[in-house]
Amino acid sequence: MAKGSVRKKGKKWYYRFYVENESGNLVQKEYAGTESKSETEKLLRKAMEDYEEKKFVARVENLTLGDMLDKWMEEEVKPGTLSNGTVMSYQTIIRQIRKHPIADRKLKGVTAEHLQEFIDLLSFGGTKADGTTVKAYSKGYMLQVSAVLHGAFRFAVFPKHYITFNPMQYVVMRTGREDVEIFSEICEQETEIPTITHKQYLDILDLLGKKGNPAILPIQIAYYTGLRIGEVCGLSWQDISLEEQYLTVRRSMRYNSARHRLELGTTKRKKIRTVDFGNTLAEILKKAKREQHRERFRYGEFYHHNYYRQVTEKGRHYYEVYTLQNTDDVPVDYEEISLVCLRHDGACETPMTVSSVCRKIQREMPDMEDFHFHMLRHTYTSNLLCGGASPKDVQELLGHSDVSTTMNVYAHATREAKRTSARLLDKVVGGS
Repeated sequence: MAKGSVRKKGKKWYYRFYVENESGNLVQKEYAGTESKSETEKLLRKAMEDYEEKKFVARVENLTLGDMLDKWMEEEVKPGTLSNGTVMSYQTIIRQIRKHPIADRKLKGVTAEHLQEFIDLLSFGGTKADGTTVKAYSKGYMLQVSAVLHGAFRFAVFPKHYITFNPMQYVVMRTGREDVEIFSEICEQETEIPTITHKQYLDILDLLGKKGNPAILPIQIAYYTGLRIGEVCGLSWQDISLEEQYLTVRRSMRYNSARHRLELGTTKRKKIRTVDFGNTLAEILKKAKREQHRERFRYGEFYHHNYYRQVTEKGRHYYEVYTLQNTDDVPVDYEEISLVCLRHDGACETPMTVSSVCRKIQREMPDMEDFHFHMLRHTYTSNLLCGGASPKDVQELLGHSDVSTTMNVYAHATREAKRTSARLLDKVVGGS
């Protein structure tokens, strides 16, 4: 147990005790207490108990996998160069891993077999030791889980020297074996990424329009530009040229569940891109701008304005979003941003509220049980490719890292194009 004592300086009592520094030497730390000796002694006992508990956990032999994941996040990931969105995704995955028994295993006792069993459980689904059922996760999610575990175990090997090798190097990502019925009379189509028809899009507008739901504008923008939900909510009027009919995607809005803040950050690929649009969306945006101008006068002092401010934490920059009424005093470090997607009172539309509206569409519209906002992006892409747009142009409009991503994800959209291409041979043969 650490040794400690209290002493009085002036009117106030202080408590101090010895702790180990990084070299293992004992050094004395002193902290301010209160004007009461007994209360300060209580603070001393509590501080020493907390220190001993942390010291116990910090010993390598006591570290669990969950403890190591937290250390990796705090010491390497947060101070690193990954985007805020990626950091948030990794934090979410760590919270999910912590719900499984493997997180409570001592780090030095975690083997490649334990990790393989855990990865297989998430990949295929099954039952945990406590009897609860685990659903099978998507391939994309599992790649993120693998990235987290690989990175964390590499960190445990070096620079921390907690273990001598990375057991994740022996773990493989397995997929289910697919049986193909070669004598079946039914020709199964390749799995299609869901899209919506133009009639379904109009029905959505009709449903939301009757109730004056402000989420109608984000849906319209996404349908005609293919923007992700965070990109739509992060659009400002300065990003849009109504005269030349294009918009610039600079940022994305997201809710940081770890910090409990609404934030503006970079796009998924950290790139700024330009997306052109046609007359239909131009008229929609002009109308929205006029209506927002009217709402500003209608609500008067109760109208809201939106601001952001930069916050730095562990060398990482966050841009927090705030919504204030006209009557509120604006802090000096706040910068106003003129967002496009607003509620009637001027408050910004957030990805959470728009997603909530999408769930409402699922419940209230027939044949739309699986609808989600990202389906609008699929639909935009499908419409472009089926209309004869160049895959390279579509890739740049969507902000995909390369054209193969566009074609792999949206291969179903080229079905009719492939059929037309195959029929070109008839013309060649016929004309020879």
